[in-house]
Amino acid sequence: MTKKLRVGVAGLGTVGGGLLKLFADESNRLNERLEVTAVSARNRTRNRGVDISRFQWFDDPVELAANADVDVLVELIGGSDGPAKRAVETALERGAHVITANKALLAVHGSRLAAISERTEAKLLFEAAVGGGVPMVKAVKESLAGCRASAVAGILNGTCNYILTEMEQNGRSFEDVLADAQRLGYAEADPTTDVGGFDAAHKLTILSAIAFGSRPDYEHVRIEGIERVSLTDIRMAGKLGYRIKLIAKGAFDGSAVSMHVSLALLAFDHPLANVGGSLNALVADADPVGQLTFIGRGAGEGPTAASVAADLLDLAEGRGGYAFGRPLAQLAEAPRAAPAEFGRFYVRLMVQDKPGVVAAVSDRLAHESISIESFLQMPGHEGPSVPIVLTTQSCARAALEKAVEAIQRLDVVAEPPYVMPIEESGHRARTWSKG
Repeated sequence: MTKKLRVGVAGLGTVGGGLLKLFADESNRLNERLEVTAVSARNRTRNRGVDISRFQWFDDPVELAANADVDVLVELIGGSDGPAKRAVETALERGAHVITANKALLAVHGSRLAAISERTEAKLLFEAAVGGGVPMVKAVKESLAGCRASAVAGILNGTCNYILTEMEQNGRSFEDVLADAQRLGYAEADPTTDVGGFDAAHKLTILSAIAFGSRPDYEHVRIEGIERVSLTDIRMAGKLGYRIKLIAKGAFDGSAVSMHVSLALLAFDHPLANVGGSLNALVADADPVGQLTFIGRGAGEGPTAASVAADLLDLAEGRGGYAFGRPLAQLAEAPRAAPAEFGRFYVRLMVQDKPGVVAAVSDRLAHESISIESFLQMPGHEGPSVPIVLTTQSCARAALEKAVEAIQRLDVVAEPPYVMPIEESGHRARTWSKG
């Protein structure tokens, strides 16, 4: 009988507890090839719905990685540094395989960890780090291995997608939905990592490295969150034929990689426009396969634990490969390009309701050779300022930024203009109206 791989689990939160529950099911395939022998967490007495008394206990995950007699470390602690990083490095250095759901660690230190993995011949697997139960990493790493990928774009944060969906469907404000998401456990007490776009940026860094054959480069992701989005934006976008989503997008033009996370307007027929609630989704474009779309639950105990289990079975059955799909020496230090340098944009202004405002705004745009494609003003808005929204024809982002700076200096503009790119497929809406 083949000897079972011994597994140590560092971190027994939602995902770690879910993984132990899978092992507790005697009929689960995991038990044929693997066994959990050691665990580590901050609280030994917490009820996790499964008996942990039969496992060797370590207060310190680094000690587990260094001294426990395990073949595989499953790291579910989180954080780009601290004990998670030290535990993973320790395990890899001594030749133990590592499975992690830690996207921040991989985005920031992925190249270093891949180098240790190759030197010691210990596998580094991380399906659970991106997309929860949706096999995004494996799909990009394996299904696109023989293709030339040009773009990956996705809804990679379920918290943000839940907030935007609730705002649109139920007419609730950002602040109200965020507070509700925190009560329901969808968002952390400090939601900055999610709503600030950083979680999605970590995941985008990983996917772009695999898709484009480049080294993980989190520092060059341009990141914008969803904090400034308003019900006005949601409603105006709908009138124009669009839906607002937080999109993480990486693109490769054959020489340079660009990566950004930002809110964007999607035409209703865009493949990501109808991905609602807390779902995650990814669209990958590659030659010759074309466009592939993956949708599913991107977080939670069950989906994420299932992805960890899939990596464990890959190890047990001799699969795994290089961390980012190819040897580190073959991962290029690709030049970085500014994302979306040319395209169409949505601009929301809060202005005083006075004659000549639209003419003044149009004049600043015309000065930078930017043409307005659609214009909306929401009637009946209360307050000292009123929102007006316009969309541009295709223009250079740099030119629009100059025009926006000039518009912001107008006495009638009450707050900084809010700009979002438009990502479109299919029919283009063209609207001139006051609501």
